[in-house]
Amino acid sequence: MSDGRRVVVIGGGLAGITAALDCAAAGAEVTLLEVRRRLGGAAYSVQREGLEMDNGQHVFLRGCPAYRGLLERIGSAHLVSVQPRLQIPVLSPGSKPYMLRRSALPAPFQLAGALARYPHLSPTQRLVAARAALALMRLKLPEQELDRHTLGEWLAHRGQGPDAVAALWDLIALPTLNLPAAEASLALGAFVFRRGLLTSADAGDIGFHVGTLAEIVARPASAALSAAGVEVRLGWRAEGVASTARGLEVQGRGGGSEQADAGGEADALAADAVIVALPHSRAATLLEPLLGERAARWRGLGASPIVNLHIVFDRVVCEQPFAAGVGTPVQYLFDRSAAAGAPAGCQYLAVSLSGAEREMRLSVDALRELYLPALRELLPRARGASVESFLVTREHAATFRAAPGVQSLRPGPRTGVPGLLLAGTWTATGWPATLESAVLSGHAAAEAALGAETAVAR
Repeated sequence: MSDGRRVVVIGGGLAGITAALDCAAAGAEVTLLEVRRRLGGAAYSVQREGLEMDNGQHVFLRGCPAYRGLLERIGSAHLVSVQPRLQIPVLSPGSKPYMLRRSALPAPFQLAGALARYPHLSPTQRLVAARAALALMRLKLPEQELDRHTLGEWLAHRGQGPDAVAALWDLIALPTLNLPAAEASLALGAFVFRRGLLTSADAGDIGFHVGTLAEIVARPASAALSAAGVEVRLGWRAEGVASTARGLEVQGRGGGSEQADAGGEADALAADAVIVALPHSRAATLLEPLLGERAARWRGLGASPIVNLHIVFDRVVCEQPFAAGVGTPVQYLFDRSAAAGAPAGCQYLAVSLSGAEREMRLSVDALRELYLPALRELLPRARGASVESFLVTREHAATFRAAPGVQSLRPGPRTGVPGLLLAGTWTATGWPATLESAVLSGHAAAEAALGAETAVAR
């Protein structure tokens, strides 16, 4: 039953989906606007050469309760799995695979045994790395001070040279921060290592999407929103938000309901609260006429790209469901054969490249020339295999740039306009740009929207 409050959510990614469901559950009349013809935002699947491929490999951790809770809510939690115990297969050219596995010891000692045997560091490097991990756990400087430095700078001061950082610390920093430790904010880097590895033994156990993102997010979210009474308008572009005597108004154009065909007619939606759950650059453009410099400064968050390579071999070349690379341009690879529907006998590997500024500039042919030999160095079985398909997906602005100074640019859910709220991984959730951050931001924005008369900037 509606409580009379009208809420418009702009953006159909995880943040917008979460916010819309929360507001509808509280009795609000909710309309969700999404410019694309699908839900899911940055987490989506594409159909290419007969395969349903995810645009990127979005893993999560056991210590991500908000994201896992959203999947339970929309009915797709059965399509993900979490490791019983953290283990990362580490591959390096000319070396045997090594399993970086946690033990049953309490944090922060659960990885002590694995680190003590880690073959890609010398014995001295292992000891110094262990001391650095303990120092990171005990780090007590204010976040503002931490955010002035890079994680790499802090590690260097504790004896971690470039080789040690590349072989160990970047295994975690690159996929979570979308930047190498040398460029990433110490504040966000410290958060990631503490949250995932240093304060709880099982928080860092890795979660995987067994199905595709379309199966896990887009389709079930559409059904859940419909069941909750949310009106979803796909193909609808928001072009402005205005403050009126009666509240807020969203101006734009597009097709009406989810089932309607897209149109080009201008429209305006009145609302008591508007939640803008868009990427930061798009949010800045939309809201700068209303918020001025407060919105313009969000562009300072920058962008960091992710490139994914999608390679189908004519046979199975990798026995592991996923693996990390050391001493190779291959960062992480994932076996996505079953989820994507690869032909019988073939194997589809997705190679995820974070902080991929160089790869963004390379052609498909150049990426093929660089990464196929690298894969054959890591995977002996690939040396005699034929490549049936080699595709590339690129996300130029996959995340905000998690560099020093970024934390002071991330706004909370409230703005200076009553009823106007923000959501997205780029807002001040405390997390880097992750699935968990997106869902947390949606919850925070909905909570503010439901008390919109007090939703002013802090």
